[in-house]
Amino acid sequence: MASTPGNPFLIQDIPGFTPQIGRLVVMMNYARLTTLDAVQGLTPGQIDHLHDPRSNTIGALLGHIAAVEMVYQVQTFEGRELNAEERAQWGTFLDLGERARRENRGHPLEYYSQVLGDVRQKTLGELARRRDDWLYEQSPFWGAHPTNNYFKWFHVLEDEINHRGQIRWLCKRLPR
Repeated sequence: MASTPGNPFLIQDIPGFTPQIGRLVVMMNYARLTTLDAVQGLTPGQIDHLHDPRSNTIGALLGHIAAVEMVYQVQTFEGRELNAEERAQWGTFLDLGERARRENRGHPLEYYSQVLGDVRQKTLGELARRRDDWLYEQSPFWGAHPTNNYFKWFHVLEDEINHRGQIRWLCKRLPR
């Protein structure tokens, strides 16, 4: 993760990024920092704990956060949808639900941290190659609504924050 110089609570320019993209990166870095903080020290059993038959595990939610970011990499950096190989690799995490509860088990926290880190490194590398005007490029989205890359990456950020809230809720309910 690209470090933010100084106070992590300041949204500001950061070296290597244009001003608007840098501010987006600061927000993404802070969200990731707090997501990883929420799961610090969890065991594989805690990561795989199923609160009830309809819940997702903490591990599945962490994988989902990475998968959503990867989808938006493909859509915004490459201008395409997932191919069959990518869908096979990431589909379980994207879809969550029963399949994720069944298939995503037994991984230590380091596995999820690595997946999240690898996806983020690609995102940061791609964002560093773009100028602020790229954020405002428009394309159809969610039922052909016009949107821009800024909103798409805001959505990645708010998706992580939403699932971090679920993760925190689940952590408070882990068996002692």
